[in-house]
Amino acid sequence: METATKTRLATDVGGTFTDLVAYDEAKGRVIIGKSLTTPDDQSRGVIDCIRQAASREALEPAATSFFVHGGTTVINAITERKGVKTALLTTRGFRDVLEIGRGNRPDLYNLQARSPEPYVPRRFRFEVTERMNAAGEILTELDEADVREAARHCKEAGIKAVAVMFLHSYVNPTHEERCAEILAAMLPEVAITPSYRVSRQWREYERSNTAVLNAYVEPIIRRYFSGLERSLAEEGIVCDYFAMQSNGGVATFGQAAASPLTLVESGPSGGVAGAVRVGRELGEGDVLYLDVGGTTAKCSLIRDGRPQLAPQYNLDKTRIWPGYPVQVPVVDIVEIGAGGGSIAWLDEGGRLHVGPRSAGSEPGPACYGRGGSQPTVTDAKLVIGILDPVNFANGQMQLDLDAARVAFEPIASALGTSIEGAALAVVRIAEAGMIDALKLVTVQRGHDPRELSFVVSGGAGPMFASKLGRELHVRSTVIPVFPGIFSAWGMLAAYPSVDIRRTHFGEANDAVMETVSGIFDELIDEALRHFGVTGRGRLSLTCRLEARYKGQEHSVAADFEPGWATGRFLEAFHAAHETAFTFSLPGTPVELTNVHLHAELVANVVGLARLPGEGRSLEGATTGARKVFFDEAEGWVECRLVDRERLPIDVEMAGPLVVEEATTTTLILPGQVLRMQPAGLLVIREAE
Repeated sequence: METATKTRLATDVGGTFTDLVAYDEAKGRVIIGKSLTTPDDQSRGVIDCIRQAASREALEPAATSFFVHGGTTVINAITERKGVKTALLTTRGFRDVLEIGRGNRPDLYNLQARSPEPYVPRRFRFEVTERMNAAGEILTELDEADVREAARHCKEAGIKAVAVMFLHSYVNPTHEERCAEILAAMLPEVAITPSYRVSRQWREYERSNTAVLNAYVEPIIRRYFSGLERSLAEEGIVCDYFAMQSNGGVATFGQAAASPLTLVESGPSGGVAGAVRVGRELGEGDVLYLDVGGTTAKCSLIRDGRPQLAPQYNLDKTRIWPGYPVQVPVVDIVEIGAGGGSIAWLDEGGRLHVGPRSAGSEPGPACYGRGGSQPTVTDAKLVIGILDPVNFANGQMQLDLDAARVAFEPIASALGTSIEGAALAVVRIAEAGMIDALKLVTVQRGHDPRELSFVVSGGAGPMFASKLGRELHVRSTVIPVFPGIFSAWGMLAAYPSVDIRRTHFGEANDAVMETVSGIFDELIDEALRHFGVTGRGRLSLTCRLEARYKGQEHSVAADFEPGWATGRFLEAFHAAHETAFTFSLPGTPVELTNVHLHAELVANVVGLARLPGEGRSLEGATTGARKVFFDEAEGWVECRLVDRERLPIDVEMAGPLVVEEATTTTLILPGQVLRMQPAGLLVIREAE
């Protein structure tokens, strides 16, 4: 009897391209696809990608048994302010918390700085009589008449979502629960987000922002998922649907729609999850990861085989702008506006800049021939010879070299250099921005890049990888399988997971440690209910405590195991503080602030398969040669062209090389050696 084919399918919507990766479990083969993103309705790009793969008879939609999706729907709705009309109900006297915010000023000497504009205007922020103290004891009962009055105003104003944030509800959510019940009964068509459902942490401003933004996008994401499910069903894909979360794990569409803010960095987190699996394959727990796509470059650090979660995520934060703090678990990612589609431009003083504006998918770089005329990083890579104009994207798209050169003429003229020199200058500026971002997640946080393996993905990433790795002196630079669609591949490699944080104050002593161990038992039971399973053996659990020295404001996370003695935890905390701030204070009282459980459901996920060794040779992989412009001194240097699909395993090749494949191009510099290991990973090291 023939085994029914089962396919695991992932799609990732980026700023420029929508990517697809599918794994046919019966045949052990991987199917890939790529199409231009459709900004007006991202689900169209997803379906386009699926249809393209099906038209090549590579993908059988009806055989799909698992579907996971990541994208930018949530982040776009927030940053473009295209969410729904939202109201906030809060404790009397705290109506203006959203507007007052914090006193943090990232740009200290900017006298014209202003606070971020709240997503809920003051006329839609309603006060309710009620009060809890910090211990969760009721001081003033909830006035239900206030709630009903606010609900009537919301109905008259056409409100589509309501957030509820009462003081100290993270300890005792009784009042928020009752308020949500009343609102749901009076406003049945309105999305209701009580803050305790999305955050059980202290700090009323941050929790208010979290509840408001979750409510702001919930109807959007529910509508998007509903439409995507219908479209998938029409294509014959009827199975379990999952969404990639910002913590590096996946959740069902239903779970994600209830807490859509957990999808705020959905796409990039897929790449981080994939980098974790690559690190395991190499036996490396400490990995620096970089993803350079069409619009942005994103980097993150993996320590001890685990993604690092941001201690506090600030949406839309920049060097001079505080952004909007939210209390959801997000992989610690530093992002800059430097991707393949980033536009190069001259300011009024004649200085050259790259990004943050991007040509996107419409019209795209000048070389795409879709109406774009401004020079981009992709145009620069084409001009200096790294990209093949004929075989770009496996021949699916022809690049216009003449259009790219014309786009660079104004910059070349202003700088007094050649077209190639102008293109190289753009590449160098993009590289400098990426180096700064990579140092932010390593050197500036107490981690030495020389101790890390450097995994680089994205359609544009491998073109930069060897130069960046050399600048950072990393142990090795690794180009994973399917690098141009690696975030989608990472989604298939990610486990279903949940992060549960709860605020708990107390000085670190034996009694408090015993209490904390009991709290972890409660959180583990909550995780079991989240996944709908029984038995802790189904879960992989990571416990951490956030703590600080007495008198400090901010906390540091340190590992913890239920049952640990106080001294054991203090050792871990002092070490974590030393790494974060270069000093520790043994003997100083330590206060606990938050309890954090990360739970993963042990499940079947896609791994890295071993490649067949026969039929591969360097001669067979060599497809010719192409000249690349390295710098003004060296000029054009002839590089051997090789096909990644035919590279021999465990054979070292000396640079300069240009490795070509369907989704990207990898440049190997002179003085470097390349080796493809048995699972198909390209490993680049400096020659001895």
